[in-house]
Parts: sequence; structure tokens; C-alpha cells
Amino acid sequence: MTEKVIISILDYNQEKDTLSCLHSLDQLNTDNFTIEIIVVDNYPKGTFSLGKEKFHHPITIVKTTENKGFSGGHNIGIKKALAMGADYIIVLNNDTRVDKNLVKELVNASRDDKNRGAIVPKIYFEKGHEFHKDRYKSQELGKVLWYAGGDMDWDNINGTHRGVDEVDHGQYDTPSKTGLFTGCCVLFPRTVLEKTKGFDDRYFLYYEDADLNERIKELGLSIWYQPTAVLWHINAGATGGSGSVLQDYFISRNRMLFGMSYARLRTKIALIRESLSLLRSGREWQRKGIKDYYRNKFGRGSYPV
Repeated sequence: MTEKVIISILDYNQEKDTLSCLHSLDQLNTDNFTIEIIVVDNYPKGTFSLGKEKFHHPITIVKTTENKGFSGGHNIGIKKALAMGADYIIVLNNDTRVDKNLVKELVNASRDDKNRGAIVPKIYFEKGHEFHKDRYKSQELGKVLWYAGGDMDWDNINGTHRGVDEVDHGQYDTPSKTGLFTGCCVLFPRTVLEKTKGFDDRYFLYYEDADLNERIKELGLSIWYQPTAVLWHINAGATGGSGSVLQDYFISRNRMLFGMSYARLRTKIALIRESLSLLRSGREWQRKGIKDYYRNKFGRGSYPV
């Protein structure tokens, strides 16, 4: 029986980006599997439509009644994909452009070892969207790494990307286990999502991928970096960028939730001390995020989304 791969994409009033991503996905090669796509229209007033656009792979549009965030939005896509009989589910950002062999390489890496609970590709900055594009030669643009594996800094409870801002010269071309996947693009075998139930809706936005990462490893499964699978990330900053009030709120709150769930005791004590300092002198939405953590107010919480 031919295996089925279903790709879950969120749209939040970014129709141009989403349609561009869909056209990129339309060029994907298949290898003993079929591809279908689910677009979750996560914008409360959204009317995402394919219009007269034509695509090779079947596309299903699912409309939410409210903004469910990254975790809740993709959980809707995941639930739908499981009901549609997916053997593999890929969570993918809509501000990406994929190599034609992306899915083929991810699926083959999963087929090679059933102990791989999540498989992640090599991710570049889209050409011209590098953080520090002025430092690179013109021929290097489009070859600057955004992710080549990742790890959690358990002392500071911050996820880190290996190779970020480096020009790719093949230095990260060895397939290997890695410590942390990114929600920008990750493939899960069906059984993994059946066991974990997908993302934890408490996070809404930020750290939901780190949480699922840990729960997959608790099942005795590995996170696998597959550099022959490639895509480009525009990194459009839809969440407002570093230091935005949205980041202040969700990162402050969810870093506490994640750290107090998985970190060692010494780090938990440091997090509590840091949270008390933020309550006294943090920015407005940092303080609100910490307060909501202690009030067990999760999901969208107090943030007006």
C-alpha cells in the first residue's frame, strides 16, 4: 500500500506567503508515497482561498473559529491528517520554500530507522532575508544556515540552532541525532503523534516544539537531523520580532512552564528567582506573562490575540 504524507500549514492573514509556499510544495518529488496538504486558516476573520490557483497535490482548507496559536492550529491540522489516514505528518511554516526532494529525504530517513521520532531538515535563510546579509558575498546569499540541528541550553532554558548565520560549506552534512527539532519544518511518523497527542495547547506560541521534543525523547525515540532534506526560511517575523510585547508575554510565561516541567532542580530555582525579578522590574508584558504562569493561565492567556 502506498504511504501517505500530509503537510500541515498555518495561515494567519498571510495569503501571499501561504500561496507561495503551496506553489513551492507543488514541485515536490514523490517516491512510493502520496502528498496531501492541509491549510489551517487560523485568522478569526480569515477567508483564505485558493481562488483560481491550480495545484497538483490535493489541498484541504480547515477554518478555525478563533486564533488557536501555533500549537492549537497545528493540532487541528494534525488531528485532521490522522483522520485522513496519514502515515507521516509534516509541520511546516508558511514562509518557506522547499527543495523538490525535501519530503522524499525526510520520509526515507524515517523509513531507515523506526526509532526516529522526529526528522528535521537543513534550513537556510531565504536569499536576501539573512539576519546579517551585508556581511556575506553575493554568491553566499541563499546558502546561509538558519538551522543545522539544535540543542537546548538547559542552564538558560533557551533553544539554540547549530550553524546559524554560517555559510554552508558542507560542515553539517552528516546525518545524525540532534537535541532539538524546530517547528519550522519537522516530519513525524503517525504513531508518534498518536502517542504524544501532538503539541501541548497550553503553550499557544513558543516552546511548544521544545515541549513535544522532550515528550518524544521520553518515549525512547530520537530526534534526527537529515541534511539531504533542504528548505529556505523567509523568517518573516510575523510574531513581531525580538523584543515585541508578544514575545515578552509568551516567552516569559512559556519558558517558565517548560523549564519547571523539564529542567534540573538548580535551574528551576534560578527560574523562580528570575521570575520574581521580572515581577518587580520587568517590562509590562513580561510581568503579565509571569503572573499568568503562576495563575495557571495558559493558552492565549491575557494576550489580546
